[in-house]
Amino acid sequence: MPYLHETNITFAGFRWLGYLMAFLGGAINAGGFFAVLRYTSHMSGELARLADTLYVGDWEIAITACLMVVSFILGATHSSWTILWAKRQRFRSSYGISMWLEAIYMLIFGLMGAWLGKWGSTFFLSPTIMLMCFIMGMHNTVMTVLSSGVIRSTHMTGFVTDIGIELSKVLYYRRDTNPRLPDVQVNIPKIKLFSGVITSFVVGGIVGAWGFHVLGYHFVMPVAAILFVLGFGSIGYDVRLRFRIWLYRRHRRQRAARREKEKTDEPR
Repeated sequence: MPYLHETNITFAGFRWLGYLMAFLGGAINAGGFFAVLRYTSHMSGELARLADTLYVGDWEIAITACLMVVSFILGATHSSWTILWAKRQRFRSSYGISMWLEAIYMLIFGLMGAWLGKWGSTFFLSPTIMLMCFIMGMHNTVMTVLSSGVIRSTHMTGFVTDIGIELSKVLYYRRDTNPRLPDVQVNIPKIKLFSGVITSFVVGGIVGAWGFHVLGYHFVMPVAAILFVLGFGSIGYDVRLRFRIWLYRRHRRQRAARREKEKTDEPR
């Protein structure tokens, strides 16, 4: 499990990272609802809205729902491409770079939202919604790729389903008369992990709703700051490593130049 720093993360640290990312996902999603009146991580709902509005012929809402889904996909593509590119460049900060880009986009969203709130212009409304969907796509992708699809930081439907499946096993085995199936076992760690992720998402939603009610679009600043802090260790490591490599290569070039100069200065 390669992590954001120069060392490998422990299982406990990996769980807490999932909790923190789910907390941020809930905060962004709930805060975004109060900002643009849409849950920008709920793509199932937007696809259903797209189908319904296409049937009744409400083309404006249908186009908006379609653009939201496309923006989410583009955000996921952007984050995944960034991670792949950074790995190809042998950076240890592949996930940290994606987090920093997400934080930058969050600050841009805050500026656009502040402009929208100040001037009341509808010109920025649709781009703001699209940008928020783009950000949510990025946010979900980081944890999904890092955990190989085990943890998603914005979509809780799968977690609720998996908890229900595991609870059915618990209830089944509570009766002594039920036979023990060799290929069916209760996954207690999965229940704890997914319950923690769901709880973190809900708590983050409460904090996000409070933040946007009290602080308005300034609430994006602490969210962006947390993302910057999460990526700082790995990006700082890569910067230090590349600087040392540059100094080493520069020193070798200088030594080679001195040797060439000494050769040319030698008497024939």
